[in-house]
Amino acid sequence: MALAEAGARGRLLLWPRVVLFGDSITEFSFQENGWGASLAERLVRKCDVVNRGVSGYNTRWAKLVLPRLITKSTSAESTVAVTVFFGANDSALKDLNPKQHVPLEEYSANLKSMIQYLKSVDITEDRIILITPPPLQESAWEKECLAKGDKLNRRNATTGEYAQACVQVARDCGTDVLDLWTLMQKNEDFSSYLSDGLHLSTKGNSFLAAQLWSLLEKKLSALPSLLPYWRDVDHTNPEASLL
Repeated sequence: MALAEAGARGRLLLWPRVVLFGDSITEFSFQENGWGASLAERLVRKCDVVNRGVSGYNTRWAKLVLPRLITKSTSAESTVAVTVFFGANDSALKDLNPKQHVPLEEYSANLKSMIQYLKSVDITEDRIILITPPPLQESAWEKECLAKGDKLNRRNATTGEYAQACVQVARDCGTDVLDLWTLMQKNEDFSSYLSDGLHLSTKGNSFLAAQLWSLLEKKLSALPSLLPYWRDVDHTNPEASLL
C-alpha cells in the first residue's frame, strides 16, 4: 500500500500535548535530569511535552508572546495542560535590575491576563497550573552577581511576596497552583534544591517533577497509550491494527 493511500485510509493521529511556559527554569528543564525531561519520560506514547521556556523573560513580556505560542486554530484543542511558571525575574529588585523587574500588582494582573487568554482559546481553568518562583538562596546568588560585577539583585523575602501573589491569582481564577517557594522551604536547608541560588539543582528538578506530577497525574491519567503495543499488531495484516 502506498503511503499516501495509507494516510487517506487512516484517521489523523493527534498527539495531545502539555505545554511548559516559563522563564529559564522552564527553558533549562530538558537538560539532563531536568523536570521537563522527567515529565516527558512519564508521558511517552501518551502526549508530547513541549518546552516553551524563554530565559530571562518576565510576565510583561510573556503575556505578549503567549498568543503566538498557543492559538485556538492550531493547538488549543490538543493541549491537555499548561504550566505557567514566572516570577523569578519579575521579582528582581527595581533599583538594581529595572529591565526584568515587574511591580507586584502588575505581575498579578499579567498572570490573570494569561489565564484569561488561555480560557479564550478553550483551555479551561482545570488544565492550567501556575507555579510560583522557588526560594532564593541569597549568598549563592550574590556570588553569581558579584562575578558579573553586579550587586545582589534579588531578595528571598521579595520573591516570597510574588509567590504569595501567584497563589492568590490561582485562587481567584480557579486554577491549580504549585507553591514551590513554600514547599522547598519546608526543608530547613533549601539551598540543596538550587544550583546557583536561583536555578534548580538536580535535587530541585527532581523535587519539582514529583510535586508537579502529583497535580498532573489526575488530569492525564485517562490518556490512552497511543498506537498498539507491538505484540498486539497483526503482522499478517498490519493495516488492520494501525489504520
